[in-house]
Amino acid sequence: MNAVSDLIKRYQLGSVLLLAILLAVVMPLTMDIFRLNLVGKYLTYAFVAIGLVMLWGYGGVLSLGQGVFFGLGGYAMAMFLKLEASDPESTKIQSTPGIPDFMDWNQLTELPTFWLPFKSLTFSLIAVVAVPMLLAWIISFAMFKRRVGGVYFSIITQAVALILTVLIIGQQGYTGGVNGMTDLKTLLGWDIRTDSAKYILYYVCVALLIASILLCAWIQKSKAGTLLLAMRDKEDRVRFSGYDVANFRIFTFCLSAGLAGIGGALFSLQVGFMSPSFVGIVPSIEMVIFAAVGGRMSLVGAVYGTLLINFGKTFFSETFPDLWLFLMAALFIGVVLAFPDGLAGVWQRYVAPRLASWRGSAGARAEMSAPAVTEAPPASSPHASSESVAPVSITPSMSAPVGGVGLVSSRPAI
Repeated sequence: MNAVSDLIKRYQLGSVLLLAILLAVVMPLTMDIFRLNLVGKYLTYAFVAIGLVMLWGYGGVLSLGQGVFFGLGGYAMAMFLKLEASDPESTKIQSTPGIPDFMDWNQLTELPTFWLPFKSLTFSLIAVVAVPMLLAWIISFAMFKRRVGGVYFSIITQAVALILTVLIIGQQGYTGGVNGMTDLKTLLGWDIRTDSAKYILYYVCVALLIASILLCAWIQKSKAGTLLLAMRDKEDRVRFSGYDVANFRIFTFCLSAGLAGIGGALFSLQVGFMSPSFVGIVPSIEMVIFAAVGGRMSLVGAVYGTLLINFGKTFFSETFPDLWLFLMAALFIGVVLAFPDGLAGVWQRYVAPRLASWRGSAGARAEMSAPAVTEAPPASSPHASSESVAPVSITPSMSAPVGGVGLVSSRPAI
C-alpha cells in the first residue's frame, strides 16, 4: 500500500483517479446514451488538448494546426470503415459496385491505389498514428532544425491546416469533398450504431484517454520533461549545455500529433463520419482554447477545459440558437481574462489552499479535543522524584549548518 501511495503522490495521480471515476462511473450512471455519446465525442478532442499541454505548456511551442493531425487520424479510420460499407452487395445499384459512393458520383471506375492498403484494419490502425506523426516530423524537422519557432511556427501550422482543407475539398472524388466520408456503419461486421456499441466505444475512449494522460505524466516527470521546461524558459542555456533542442521539440510535436490522430480515429468511430470541417483553422484554434481554458500546464485540466467548452457550446446552441456564438465568445474571453492559468489555476490558487487549511484546522481541533493520557508515579512509590526532568528534543534542524555545510541543498537550475 505504501508503494502505491508513494506512486500516486510522485506522479500526482489523485486528480487522474478522480477524473477516471467521473468519466467511467458517474457519467454513464447519470446520462442517457445520447448525452453519453456526446461526452465521448468531446473526449476525442481532449486527446488534442493534452497533446497541446505537452507541446505548448511544457515545450513552449504553440501550434495552430492540430486539427490537421486530428483529421488525418480520423480519415485513416474512416477510409477503412467506408471500404467495409462499400462492399459489392451494398453498392450494387452503383455504376461501379465495390467502391465508395462519392467515387461513383465523380465517375471513378476503380478504387485508387492509395486506398487499397486501408482494406486492412491493422494497416489502418497503424496509419492512425503513423501518418500524423510522419507529417509532424516533416514539418518540425524542416522548422526546428533551422531554429524557426515562436509566432512563425504558429503561422506555418495554420497555413498547413488551410492547405490540407483546400486539398481535401478539391479532391472530391478521392476524399468525399466538403461532405466528407459519411454512412460509416460497421467495424469488421460489428454495427457501431447500436447502443451497446456506443457504450463500448465510450469506455475504449476513456481508457485510451487515461492511458495517454499517464504516458504524458511519466514524460513530464522524466528528464525529458525537465529539459522541455528548461528549453521553454532558457533555450540558449540548454543548447550551450550540449543538448539538441530541435530533437526534443520534434519529439514533442510528433507526440502531440500522434495523440491527435488517436482522437480523430475515435471520433470517426463514435460519430460515424469525418469531414474537412474538423481539419481547418477554426477547429484548430478551438482546440487551443480547450487547453487554455483547462490550463496549459495541466493534463487533467485540459480534459475539464474540453468538457466545459463543449458542454457550453451544446447548452447555448440548444437554449439560445440565435445568440450562442456570442455567448461562447463571452465564455472564452471571460475565462481567459479572469483565470489566466485556466481551471487548473483556479484549483491550485483558491480551492486547494482552502482544503488544506480546513484539514489542518480539523486536525488541530481533533488533537485539542483528545484526552491527554499521562502516567505519574504514585506518591508512595520510593522511585518517585520531586524533581521533574524537562524533555530534550533530539530532532536536528534541517536548515542548521553541519560542519559549515547546510543539510538542505538546492538543485542547480539548467
